[in-house]
Amino acid sequence: MTVDHVLEFGEIRHRLKGASRDLPPVDLVVGIASGGVVPAGLLAYELDKPLAVIHVNYRADDNTPQHAAPLLLSAPDLPPEARHVLLVDDVAVSGQTMQIARRSLADRNVITLVLKGDADFSLFPDLDGCVAWPWKAS
Repeated sequence: MTVDHVLEFGEIRHRLKGASRDLPPVDLVVGIASGGVVPAGLLAYELDKPLAVIHVNYRADDNTPQHAAPLLLSAPDLPPEARHVLLVDDVAVSGQTMQIARRSLADRNVITLVLKGDADFSLFPDLDGCVAWPWKAS
């Protein structure tokens, strides 16, 4: 895998902190495993909200597809009072993983956030190509 961009942890944290001020109120932050867990954790901390994880599997560590389409492996057991959910992933290219995760949260009001790609909030909307995230082993 060829890396086109290397982002420093500080820059990502700075953008997450800025985004946390612009987000509508949420009751819960849900990270899509595995790439969305670290940014979701940082946002949950910043927003002082609980964190849940949803497991969707599509790509291997080398970014090659493992399945024809993303598979929902497990959905979180969410508290009934958590009506407004922030769904977080690292990257959304085709949107398939986000769609699968969003369908599992269909009874909630869902706002989406990604570091790169298409969502309600995208922290690095102008990045093209592969990114080396500081929390991923190279």
